Amino acid sequence: MSYQIFGTLNTLFIFVSLYGVLLQLKKIWLRKSQHSSKSGVTDVLSTKQFFVSFLAYLSFFIYGYSIEPFNNFIVWPRLIASILVLLILFEIWQDRRDKQSSGTLLATGIIFTLSVFGLFVSLTYQELRLEDHSKIISASLIVVITLFLAYGYYAQIKLIWLNGKTGAIELKMSQTILMMDISTIAFALTMGTETGWPLILLATVSGSTKLIIMYLFRWVRLSNTAEQRRINYCA
Repeated sequence: MSYQIFGTLNTLFIFVSLYGVLLQLKKIWLRKSQHSSKSGVTDVLSTKQFFVSFLAYLSFFIYGYSIEPFNNFIVWPRLIASILVLLILFEIWQDRRDKQSSGTLLATGIIFTLSVFGLFVSLTYQELRLEDHSKIISASLIVVITLFLAYGYYAQIKLIWLNGKTGAIELKMSQTILMMDISTIAFALTMGTETGWPLILLATVSGSTKLIIMYLFRWVRLSNTAEQRRINYCA
């Protein structure tokens, strides 16, 4: 019973996190409409952070359609999230037009196309889905993605710290993803630590980075150091 309850709650909070990602995209579009110049719309947003977020969502998307039975609760919310993050990376590229954003967008587009192609193959040839080794593969995948996620959010946190401002970062995105992470930990605990530890690991690392970013929003408002760094940035 607890497994079903927390599984349903986790699915609900996944959709809540999608709303947070959508708010981030809307904030970029709002800044885009208000900016007189063509640059600075995505100020302080980390390309690395959004790229690893894209990989995290897409990894669960691939896993959800690879296992038997096909998991609709995992697949479709992650597909929507991947598309939203892909749009954010497109906006970052459109704003900056540098090598990093161009390379990231190209890699993201190729990975996304191959993943969607894999979905059609999986639906057509169901015997190709993973069964016996799915737990080992998924656990390994989640550990790798957790490492990338930690690095990507470290890059975002570092940008805020060095510049003394949050720029185009949407606070509500971190808040809603944190809610999803907490519900994921609760859901994974009902599965037992032997099975759920990869989810606990990923959600704990993700949630910790969100807490740091939320703290930095307060630090930016109140810290004299942050104010001085903003002045130096504009000088």
